[in-house]
Amino acid sequence: MSFVSAESYQATKVRCLVSFGRYSAMVFLEVEMSWNVLISPSQLDRKGLLLRKAIIVRLLEDVTNKRASKEHGYYVAVNQLKAISEGKVRELTGDVLFPVTFTCITQKPLKGEILVGYVDRILKHGVFLKSGPVESIFMAEKSMSDYKYIGGENPMFMNDHSKLEKDTALRFKVMGFRWMEADRQFQLLATMAGDFLGPL
Repeated sequence: MSFVSAESYQATKVRCLVSFGRYSAMVFLEVEMSWNVLISPSQLDRKGLLLRKAIIVRLLEDVTNKRASKEHGYYVAVNQLKAISEGKVRELTGDVLFPVTFTCITQKPLKGEILVGYVDRILKHGVFLKSGPVESIFMAEKSMSDYKYIGGENPMFMNDHSKLEKDTALRFKVMGFRWMEADRQFQLLATMAGDFLGPL
């Protein structure tokens, strides 16, 4: 499994917006990609339909295992298999390598984007959130305006009107992000400072 090149894809269009209310949306993109799919000899078939099915199944597995990339963001779903090029047999194993072209739905975080997430962990200096495929979002205490940390068995942040505890849904803004190659994921820095942000 590998990318043909970093230039082998192009963002073709904004596929859709999934809205979580008037002031937040998650942007999904459709990208066209080239990928090499490795098929074992036992999956080869003269009829072609079974081969196509084997390629699609392997492509889905590969995309799931790859999870995300710095260029594309998180791979959400394979949308359409557009082309299968002639396979090349690997002499030692007999496996066949098929270059394929397909479209994939992806989601990449953007600075300034408004998202909805859930509180995952609470620490004295801030909270960790999850939102869709993004599992590493940190919001520091200083970006939570008048919220104060309350320790104990079930720690939380509270102000006069609401509280943040585990599994609380909230709307937040992305202040920045970075790609972590070793973990194959993005780390986001979030804030609740701004209009219409905070617990839902």
